[in-house]
Amino acid sequence: MSSPPGIGSDCRTTLVWGDGYLGYDFGEHPLAPVRLDLTMSLARSLGVLDRLTVVEPAPAEESELLTVHGADYLAAVRAAGRDPGYQGFGLGSADNPVFAGMFEAAALIAGGSRQAALEVWSGAAQHAVNIAGGLHHAMRDSAAGFCVFNDVVLAIRTLLAAGARRVAYVDIDVHHGDGVEAAFYDDPRVLTISMHQDPRTLYPGTGSAGDVGAGAGEGSAINLALPPGTSDDGWLRAFQAVVPGAVTAFGPDVLVTQCGCDTHHEDPLADLALTVDGQRAAYAALHRLAHRVAGGKWLAMGGGGYGVLRCVPRTWTHLLAEMTGHPIDPGVQIPQSWSQRLRRRGVTAALPEVMGEGREPRPQPWAPGGESWLDRSIWATRNASFPLLGLDPQDPRD
Repeated sequence: MSSPPGIGSDCRTTLVWGDGYLGYDFGEHPLAPVRLDLTMSLARSLGVLDRLTVVEPAPAEESELLTVHGADYLAAVRAAGRDPGYQGFGLGSADNPVFAGMFEAAALIAGGSRQAALEVWSGAAQHAVNIAGGLHHAMRDSAAGFCVFNDVVLAIRTLLAAGARRVAYVDIDVHHGDGVEAAFYDDPRVLTISMHQDPRTLYPGTGSAGDVGAGAGEGSAINLALPPGTSDDGWLRAFQAVVPGAVTAFGPDVLVTQCGCDTHHEDPLADLALTVDGQRAAYAALHRLAHRVAGGKWLAMGGGGYGVLRCVPRTWTHLLAEMTGHPIDPGVQIPQSWSQRLRRRGVTAALPEVMGEGREPRPQPWAPGGESWLDRSIWATRNASFPLLGLDPQDPRD
């Protein structure tokens, strides 16, 4: 298969990164900042960072955050960062415990995604990535699902303000991208697509096929709910059945993606069954799509992923490598220096030895008429959304 126009051996890619991201720290909590540190150290040890331009993030200004969140909520986040007993606006809960400097840490991540958006729109880079970002659950006036500020919404609003006419957002986290969808549910300029575990079985309990947008934005929200246990081949079949056709029909100027890797079969918070190899294939598919439909303009953010040792570092290192146009073979050995660093920290758990899991995904093309739960889910999404984009839900070529 030939590469789409624009993909060569090198893609100019910017990584917005600073150690200050590690300050977004809820303490004893699934969203452990060490997952970012381990990703960066693995990518560095494999030479991936040598192919990227790394820029320091700057915190989002309050005026910029006000394009996403209400003033009362911003004041609440500031107060929570000074008061360990604060509760309110979704803060001070088990999901979103408060910590000192919360406002500053969250603003730095949001600012990093804003910078990444401007890197892509200005042409300074073809692709840009903020692995600390992707905090897609935060709502206008509340924290939710480990997310304080919605950096994704800020990045998309930044692109629109800079001149983008249409932005396509694809969310492959195991959880529904509810905060982003809510922000743009009636906005025809932004297509939101979320692939996630069936909301009847997982937080936040939203994101059904019939949720397609409202008012002028009807047809601009697409939800693909996947049955628990969906593995590489089924997930990729569902992706191919919905995402490329919908994004192509929408015709975006920029592709924005949330690349949560909590779809992994070892993830402790969810029930999908992808391998690192399947996740790697998903990133490659998004890369091809960006070049085919958006002139290569691709903004990627991290998201969920709670397999801190065996999944996140490998998977997001694959993301970074894929974005540069130099993907890493899954058979590549993990450098001993990386594993030894963990052993010196006292880690005794089994560590991965290579960059893949020995699984080469081979998804079968989708066709109408399947009776599995997955096939019914694909059909429900296509039937609800495709006609609103001028596509035929029964034609597998769309």
